[in-house]
Amino acid sequence: MLAKRLLRIGIALIVLAGVGVGGLYWWRDKQAFEKTDNAYVAAETVEVAPQIEGYVTDILVTDNQTVIPGQVLVRLDPVDAQNRLNQAAANVDVAHAGVSSVADRSATEEAMIAQRQAAIVRAQAAVEQARLELERYKALVSRGAATQQQLQLATANAASTAASLTEAEAALEAEKRTRAALGSTQSQTQAQVQAAQALVAQARTSLDRTIIRAPVGGVIGARTVRQGQYVRPGAPILAIVPLGQTYVVANFKETQVSRLRIGQKVTIRADAFGGAEITGHVESFAPATGSEFALIPVENAVGNFTKIAQRLPVRIALDKSSPLIGALRPGLSVTVKVSMGGGGASFADSAARPQVAAEPPAGPAKP
Repeated sequence: MLAKRLLRIGIALIVLAGVGVGGLYWWRDKQAFEKTDNAYVAAETVEVAPQIEGYVTDILVTDNQTVIPGQVLVRLDPVDAQNRLNQAAANVDVAHAGVSSVADRSATEEAMIAQRQAAIVRAQAAVEQARLELERYKALVSRGAATQQQLQLATANAASTAASLTEAEAALEAEKRTRAALGSTQSQTQAQVQAAQALVAQARTSLDRTIIRAPVGGVIGARTVRQGQYVRPGAPILAIVPLGQTYVVANFKETQVSRLRIGQKVTIRADAFGGAEITGHVESFAPATGSEFALIPVENAVGNFTKIAQRLPVRIALDKSSPLIGALRPGLSVTVKVSMGGGGASFADSAARPQVAAEPPAGPAKP
């Protein structure tokens, strides 16, 4: 009986020692790390969409293919865009012809103005001669050396030359007004040339956009475009995932974030890799909890409110030296363990002192 009692006591002591050691290990691990399995891999996925409408003539990539920036992905039928470019180029030629025509008319008008100015000079000379002749006949008539009829002829000639001068001046003024009108027409035709050239540039841009290129490097995914499909501007036809630029979004409970700091080391394990470790560090904290960005935010102002610990997304940057960083796929679930040692600004610091863009320096004081 005594032996059995001692055996039971020994077993109990061993169990208590095991529980104590396990509890101590758990407490030390809790103090040294913050963990969560509510985490996933993310990436800056780029959706590619056409900028013009048209029919797809060529698809030069396949699903899961790796592409580089600038690589041709899809070609659209260029016939309509080429026709618009040809029409715009023809309109430019027409506009240039209009400018040349106005320039020719302006040169002719300048010659006409010079001719009118010469006519005014001749008319002024004739007026002066007629005035002198009229004065001479008046003197002769007063001495009886000329007849009254000769005086009347001289008077009529003076009046006629004066009218001719007035007519020449009016003709010169009309030519000047025509020249001014041609100047306005020339400005208008030059503006038409610029407008036509702008349409050419726009048509050339539309023609260039019939070739859809990769804006970034990565792997093709979500390809919905098909041969002969009619696509419209802004409608995504495929996505490019930059696998080498992935990061992790870990959703920590609000009771955990007080201990997190930017720069703290992070150990990441992905189920897809059999628990292999990937290293990283805390990069930033989200400006709000995940529920605030939900399509239908939770309404807490109700009578049956139940307090639930919210989760704050924390962005974790992956170390480039990790061998598996290029194999991570966005959407994979991971387990995150953050080491509490070191780090910079905490979540509370970033909330208390938000970063604000610096104001530009004030200019010199006005007098």
